[in-house]
Amino acid sequence: MRASILAVVLWVPLAADAAAQLRSPWEAKHEKLTNVAYACPTVDHLSPELTTDRFYSDSKSSIIDPEKWKAYVASAGPIKTLGQQIVDAVDAYRTTGSRSAAECALQHMQAAAKDRVLTGKMSSNQAYYVQGWVIGAIAISYLKVRDSILVSPDQKHDIPAWIVEVVQQTMNYYDSRRQKESGDSQNNHLYWAGVEVSAAGIVANNRKLFDWGMDTYREGVAKVEPDGSLPLEMKRGQRALHYHLFAVSPLVYLAEFGEDNGLNLYAEHHYAIKKLAVLSTQGLIDNSFFAKAAGIAQDAPNGPPTAEEISWAKIYVARFPDPVISKLLAQAPSLSYMYLGGLPPG
Repeated sequence: MRASILAVVLWVPLAADAAAQLRSPWEAKHEKLTNVAYACPTVDHLSPELTTDRFYSDSKSSIIDPEKWKAYVASAGPIKTLGQQIVDAVDAYRTTGSRSAAECALQHMQAAAKDRVLTGKMSSNQAYYVQGWVIGAIAISYLKVRDSILVSPDQKHDIPAWIVEVVQQTMNYYDSRRQKESGDSQNNHLYWAGVEVSAAGIVANNRKLFDWGMDTYREGVAKVEPDGSLPLEMKRGQRALHYHLFAVSPLVYLAEFGEDNGLNLYAEHHYAIKKLAVLSTQGLIDNSFFAKAAGIAQDAPNGPPTAEEISWAKIYVARFPDPVISKLLAQAPSLSYMYLGGLPPG
């Protein structure tokens, strides 16, 4: 009972917030409902707890251990599947107006809220990362559908309350890690947590949560070197390029969230985000800079860019046109990336 009450209290926005509703990039376009069919997966009732572990075999977290990866996929798979099912349904709603797709996404969110998924014990650092990626994706998915007339009063209460209860764990985790100056409180993991928490802040119109996420952006771009690199991501050995792309992705989303709410975050530190974006995408064409700086050949992408690597750039080029990045975007088979809540805005 106490946890449920806490969730409700956390969700209620401060009186000062009510005067200035926090906005998301998906509110500019409202979907017209259609009768396009959508095959909704059966709801799986998952545990509040998550038991999973890291899958790397080296201290740089650059070499994937096949057996550890197999165990990770099995343990984290169900919760990632939940995120993917919600994202897929919301993407279908946003692209076709499908009433049944929106109802499907809301049904899965509501069931997870009732089951209090991800509100229990996280077994490891990796479990916290998965928790953040998935609840962040769900928070963004809710932002994409919340203006629909299909959201019931119960869903309008239960889903945001649950999301905020989960992200409170994220904030506690990273705040404690910051005190110890742990690596994951300084690198891409923090920026992903920022997307999660700031999206939840927009969902609940909670300025405290939103500002926490905005601060992670400021911390991130403050670390960008004059050449556009991030020192902690460059320490990731053969995956240095991968982790630069994995860092710029949430940072661009955070900047966009800020812009939609009156913060000129792209300009922070003399537009440091532009240096990071250009360097990272150049690495998809020629990764020799990263190989030299990291001192090891890079795990280069095999084929066209994936959504994980490039979907964020659709937001970026709308602000800062770049023919090289636009060409990479055009090559991507899909721009729907679950960790970012599916398709980017626009």
